Amino acid sequence: MIQGGLVLEGGGTRAVYSTGVIDFFIEKDIEFSSVYGVSAGAVHACSYLSKQKYRARDLFIEYINDDRYASFKNLIKTGDYFGKEFSLKEIPNKLLPYDFETYKKSQSKFYAVVTNVGTGKAEYLQVHDMDDAGLENVWASGSLPLMSRLVEINGNKYLDGGVADSIPVLKSLEDGNEKTVVVCTQHKDYVKEPNKLISAIKFKYRKYPEFVKAMENRHIFYNKTMEEINRLEAEGKIFVIRPKMPATVGRLEKDKEILHKWYQTGYDDAKEAYDRMMDFINK
Repeated sequence: MIQGGLVLEGGGTRAVYSTGVIDFFIEKDIEFSSVYGVSAGAVHACSYLSKQKYRARDLFIEYINDDRYASFKNLIKTGDYFGKEFSLKEIPNKLLPYDFETYKKSQSKFYAVVTNVGTGKAEYLQVHDMDDAGLENVWASGSLPLMSRLVEINGNKYLDGGVADSIPVLKSLEDGNEKTVVVCTQHKDYVKEPNKLISAIKFKYRKYPEFVKAMENRHIFYNKTMEEINRLEAEGKIFVIRPKMPATVGRLEKDKEILHKWYQTGYDDAKEAYDRMMDFINK
């Protein structure tokens, strides 16, 4: 067990890159004492912590064209682009059985990052178990604005954690994880642009002005976080694994061949970075 933090960025289907990274970690039996997952990163963290190689990859790639899993049909019918019942019941219990026992035995603390719609701030919900409550935390983390219903937990309403804290590296460091490894799904020089759907967001979430403000400023906070990550990496205070080139994968990519290549890129990048990462962890 590495006494440190693993931070997994989201990014929709682009985060299939991270599934390649975590599969390499599973191969090498690399475990972290704390894991922070954002949106799709939180979804993938579940399979990482149950030590099920290929499960996170297969979840995204094999079911991405199944309307029950991801479709505008779902969105129109239920208010969720990703089918909740199919994702939380059918897949883990039948189609891609989840190893609940291995997760329960894990010594890692897992935090699903969410955005409180009322405050516009990030919260870090610990997933103690993969029961209904734990799954709801993960579901909230990946509930994309305009494409998901609000998720209510303990009287608060939540959406995608990436709105308020896309890459919670500072949270990991604040929690005392001196050895923090960050898996980004964008390359080093990526710059996020302002949200093009901000008018629709302002209308739909007009009752939640702090959330609207967070959405308006998301690109600013994201770019500042990337600058901070680059600085911390240069100073040797964190270790980062990320694509060397701009992503060729869309946020809602449906092309399985593209997704498989992006998965392999993540795996290869983790393999190439392994010795340097272990030097960072052991120094």
